[in-house]
Amino acid sequence: MARLNNQRPSVTLAGAMSLDGKIATRTGDSGISSPRDLRALHKVRSTHDAVMIGVRTLLHDDPCLTVRHVKGKSPIRIIVDSAARTPPNARIFRPGSPRVIVAVSSHASKGRVDRLRQAGANVIPAGRNKVNLRTLLTHLHQLGIRSILLEGGGTLNWSMVSNQLVDNIKLTVAPFIIGGSQATTLVDGDGVSKINRGIKFTPVSVRRQGEEIVLSYRVK
Repeated sequence: MARLNNQRPSVTLAGAMSLDGKIATRTGDSGISSPRDLRALHKVRSTHDAVMIGVRTLLHDDPCLTVRHVKGKSPIRIIVDSAARTPPNARIFRPGSPRVIVAVSSHASKGRVDRLRQAGANVIPAGRNKVNLRTLLTHLHQLGIRSILLEGGGTLNWSMVSNQLVDNIKLTVAPFIIGGSQATTLVDGDGVSKINRGIKFTPVSVRRQGEEIVLSYRVK
């Protein structure tokens, strides 16, 4: 795993994208990974203490975020959800599932927060109008979480990368182009204004996986 920085967990951003950097179509279809890549992803999940997504991903995909395609331990699930919009009947709350942590802001409705706690979530306030990611990671480190697999959408990925909270990147590139100005890319958000302000990573490895290419980077 990567180094710990200022008492926070190490974070690895993982994703599957098309040749043009899309992680979903304009309609939200995100089934890019091949069965082989899904098995590889679940193997990586099993080596991390927690997996993190944003509430938009949860609302659209309703994922389980468990390890199913390989043998291994399922990680703690973390949802970044400023307004506590996570439904109490989401699949992550199924009986017998691993722990769920929902990070909210202080502006989240008390009623929604109470319902999430009743569903079994550990609700962590971290920020005023929106979740402060640095504060959240500090809290998670205090809970004993040392490694996080970030499987976010474009918005959360940008927030994490731009705040220098990502240590490693593991990408699978699928051999097709999706296109579409409204299709989600691996990293969205505002982006940088100048190329020389881009957030730099150092290549670690490149390998072929069937028709896919798997790229690994670490923070520079």
